[in-house]
Amino acid sequence: MQKREIILAIETSCDETAAAVLADGQDILANVVASQIKIHQKYGGVVPEIASRHHLEQVNLVVDLALQEAGITFDDLTAIAVTYGPGLVGALLVGVSTAKALAYALKLPLVGVNHIEGHIYANWLGNDSILFPVVCLVVSGGHTALVEMQGHGRYRLLGQTLDDAAGEAYDKVARAMGLGYPGGPLLESLAKEGDEKAIALPRAWLGDDNYDFSFSGLKSAVLNYLNRAAQKGEEVNKADLAASFQASVVEVLVEKTVKAARVQGVKTVLLAGGVAANSSLRKYLHERCSEENLELLYPPFHYCTDNAAMIACAGYYRYKMGERADWYLNAVPNLKLY
Repeated sequence: MQKREIILAIETSCDETAAAVLADGQDILANVVASQIKIHQKYGGVVPEIASRHHLEQVNLVVDLALQEAGITFDDLTAIAVTYGPGLVGALLVGVSTAKALAYALKLPLVGVNHIEGHIYANWLGNDSILFPVVCLVVSGGHTALVEMQGHGRYRLLGQTLDDAAGEAYDKVARAMGLGYPGGPLLESLAKEGDEKAIALPRAWLGDDNYDFSFSGLKSAVLNYLNRAAQKGEEVNKADLAASFQASVVEVLVEKTVKAARVQGVKTVLLAGGVAANSSLRKYLHERCSEENLELLYPPFHYCTDNAAMIACAGYYRYKMGERADWYLNAVPNLKLY
């Protein structure tokens, strides 16, 4: 009987300390995430130094728990995968150092994984039948981009954000509205109670043949709306404002993605990143893809946000392609994928 290829992955790019065990690129044996949301809530956002400190406290515990949950020992592992960028440099260093130490001590191959690639490969968890080429919309707190994939590890950038990422715009608008942290999910929840046509907000199309994104102007429009209302002593219907803001973001994301797929001649669209958990984005992208006879794939909600299972999956395909990191692997906070 052929031995299973088992990857242990570590993810510490921001404020989630995560470890996962994946067998043969498909079978998730364990996926453990230690969240720091409650720790950072009182600051209204992630404090890098505090995040790094808690990663140090949690990373070995999370790895041990993942192995216990998977019912295996270090002797069963085939390779170690780790996120080495992009992200917070101090946070990344905790994961990279831990993975290097384990790989060295256990004499196992080490595979470095780009965090954004991990989000994309969350689509392959439990689904190895995706046919290339595909167009992928990557949308998160730090990144918004349209990417064409011709094969595993083969990316071509079609467009990206010129300023704020979509998730970043969500968080900034939520903060301005006094919704708390994390802002994105709170704003999405509030938007369900509002009228998305109540307030006219701009859409940044940037030209007919442009796949880039810009949400800074939309964010400024919301801030100006709030400031004008405050100066006039008018009460703001926050649900309507949230719904109108979200509709503006989602329409641009969806229409540019569908157009890119049509122009590139692909039949499959992937959705990836933390904002891929947004139910409005999923709904409208599904509707438009159905109208254009495109297949839409996206991960389950719990694999959209930061986790190590997605890193293990990307690491597995990198491992199968023969890629190995050396002992000089380091954190690269501005690591590029495309």
